[in-house]
Amino acid sequence: MSEFVEQCRLEWRRLGVADPLAEEMAADLASDLEEAQAEGVSAAEYLGSSASDPRSFAASWASERGIIPAPSGREKVGRRPLALVAFTALAAIAVIVASLLLATGEPKVALKTFRATPPHLPPSPAGPSLSSGAGHRIQASAAAPIEWILLFVAIAALAFCAWLWLRWGRSRTPIAPPGGHALL
Repeated sequence: MSEFVEQCRLEWRRLGVADPLAEEMAADLASDLEEAQAEGVSAAEYLGSSASDPRSFAASWASERGIIPAPSGREKVGRRPLALVAFTALAAIAVIVASLLLATGEPKVALKTFRATPPHLPPSPAGPSLSSGAGHRIQASAAAPIEWILLFVAIAALAFCAWLWLRWGRSRTPIAPPGGHALL
């Protein structure tokens, strides 16, 4: 069971619990587990559902002792901030749209040039250049630079979202599930 105590110790260090307090709590936990084992109670029975999650157990215990701040009652555990979810979805949609526009090459712009008919000759009934074959057609995707810029900005936004998700996940204090056992 020393592995459980060691994982709790590591979690207390991660949460910023002072080393003397963390050592005191680890010693108390080890002592309590040894006493329970001497009385024939397994660590799983003694710790309850917390036996499988030392990080939550350590955070819960430190919070109950007032060593780390307890989460406010309004705070929902595991809930993602709505603005971050919306921003991530918008960035992902922008990447998809820009990629599709680049892949299809739409919209296309066509430019036709014609050699002017001399003013003394009447225009042909089919049009100024169709009969003479002097027309030139140039076709290109006019939106390509804008699509590339949109794709670049959208990818940068997705990278920023990934960074925010990682920071958000690390900044939260893990909390033991309701009804989890904590030692006092």
